Amino acid sequence: MARAARAERIGLYPGTFDPVTNGHLDVISRASRLVDRLVIGVAVNVGKGPLFPLEERVELVQAEMRAVTDRTGTPIDVRPFDSLLIGFAREVGAGMIVRGLRAVSDFDYEFQMAGMNHRLDNGIETVFLMASERNQFISSRFVKEIARLGGDVSSFVPALTLERTLARVRNATGE
Repeated sequence: MARAARAERIGLYPGTFDPVTNGHLDVISRASRLVDRLVIGVAVNVGKGPLFPLEERVELVQAEMRAVTDRTGTPIDVRPFDSLLIGFAREVGAGMIVRGLRAVSDFDYEFQMAGMNHRLDNGIETVFLMASERNQFISSRFVKEIARLGGDVSSFVPALTLERTLARVRNATGE
């Protein structure tokens, strides 16, 4: 008897990515080994007062994904979204939402979000990946704050993102 073809496993990793950090890249690299295709959903999220406009965040994430795709062989699509996460997951055909956890403080929020998403669509699973030890403390918010105050963020973000972040911060402060 012939086996039925297995459906493509599509994962969705959503975030604001303002800016994309080495912690994000770590989770993306690891998530790409769990799926046949990974969609990175870049959220509009104007409530967070992003440093970068949506189009530039999408561009930066796309640029950083080339190396991950080359290394893992998993196709990665980067797409902006401004809708309910579950609606976007359905739109891209994702059966899995990937969320990164840095610390226990992340878990409470993520646990609630996973529960709500499950109630909205119990066919889409949420998978949590712990940040690797060297990336557990990195957050986009800290990167922006440190950069604005003149600190060195070069070990927290990839090179292109570093260049763009420092330029944005300089422009914002009028230097």
